[in-house]
Amino acid sequence: MKTREALKKKANVALILQVELKKIEEALKDSSWVQAIQEKLDQFCKYQVWKVIPKPENVSIIETKWFFRNKLNKDGKVVRNKARLVAQGYSQQEGVDYDETFAPVARLESIRILLAYASFKGFRLFQMDIKIAYLNGFIEKKYM
Repeated sequence: MKTREALKKKANVALILQVELKKIEEALKDSSWVQAIQEKLDQFCKYQVWKVIPKPENVSIIETKWFFRNKLNKDGKVVRNKARLVAQGYSQQEGVDYDETFAPVARLESIRILLAYASFKGFRLFQMDIKIAYLNGFIEKKYM
């Protein structure tokens, strides 16, 4: 029988395998995070996501924020760092900064019908992830 004292000596071990940052200042101190940020910015340039324009009067600017995540392998070890730049659209006011919103995302019911029909007909389905899909959208007002 083990006593609490014997267990206490074995239970004081902790191991941190990954660190996900919260602030850009922290990321800029680590070369692997700087590389992840640079890859994302290079992607924006390659696909002409934005261009610098003069700020019109009476237009609010949408701020941005960096998010950082670790990409893990099947063993839970960090294989690469991933940076994502997002617009803080919650600061916009309906009717002032935008008129309507739209996201081209399939409804769950539609996906289920498609899967059922494909199964019934014996179709082969393939799943894929379109990297940078949202970078290629077109927006009328581009103030960020």
